[in-house]
Amino acid sequence: MPCYLGVDTSNYTTSLSFFDSEKGEVIQRKKLLPVAKGQLGLRQADAVFHHTVQLPELFEQLKTDCDLSSVSAVGVSDRPCGDDGSYMPCFLAGISAATAFSAVNNLPLFCFTHQQGHIAAALFSAGRLDLLKERFIAFHVSGGTTQALLVEPDGENICKTKLIASSLDLKAGQAVDRVGVMLGLSFPAGKELDRLACLCEDKIKVRPVMRGCDCSLSGVENKCKKMLDEGESKEKIARFCIEYICASLDGMANALLGEYGKLPLVFSGGVMSNSIISKRLGEKYGAFFAAPEFSCDNAAGTAILTSMRN
Repeated sequence: MPCYLGVDTSNYTTSLSFFDSEKGEVIQRKKLLPVAKGQLGLRQADAVFHHTVQLPELFEQLKTDCDLSSVSAVGVSDRPCGDDGSYMPCFLAGISAATAFSAVNNLPLFCFTHQQGHIAAALFSAGRLDLLKERFIAFHVSGGTTQALLVEPDGENICKTKLIASSLDLKAGQAVDRVGVMLGLSFPAGKELDRLACLCEDKIKVRPVMRGCDCSLSGVENKCKKMLDEGESKEKIARFCIEYICASLDGMANALLGEYGKLPLVFSGGVMSNSIISKRLGEKYGAFFAAPEFSCDNAAGTAILTSMRN
């Protein structure tokens, strides 16, 4: 049975995924890293510790629904992206677990970037893995990254990416979490901020700050703090934050299509599970999005890429 194991240990989530390529089915087990209320993330040393604790738990859970003895190869996210020097200690926990599993079971081990995993998971979820054989633009929008990448086929490596646009300062996920915590929400704040924003029916006007194809999000937090001090509702503040991010991504997409031509757009990363943003950009550009469970940090894309490499 052609089955594959994916491992991903990002700065937010411990993730394992079992991909049955014959059935086209993915089984995932994920667990958020614990963050104290009011905090905006974890130190890398703490993230590595929590991944080390959570990985055995998730392996125990996964084996109840999957035959891990049927795994043909193992894949792991070993760094955030393909840029030179890209590195985060949190990925060391996943590398350690994946290496041990592959060595004990005498299985091949393949390494991918966290970003490649997001792209593959989004394409799988959208039923468009065929795009990996073409040229397209992929947005990765999360707490650590707000980037647009030109993605092209790359033989054995599946795909190669080139950075073509990004946020020049604050990342979209950082804006979401900072505003969410400001409003008393727990970290990460994406789901709750989405819920609050959907409760606001006011017409929100925003003007994104663009520098060519790049955007600037640094003003979002200050503007939302000013709205809070002036007594605006939490719902309206949440909506403003989401609308600003959406307008910024819209500006990036419009500029990139003007520069690179009419290429397919694929959106991935935790921020893209937001219902308002995904609906707006999906309708305007016919873009492809991952379902929420494949948009947030996950190991599904890593397992799927492993099936292509093996």
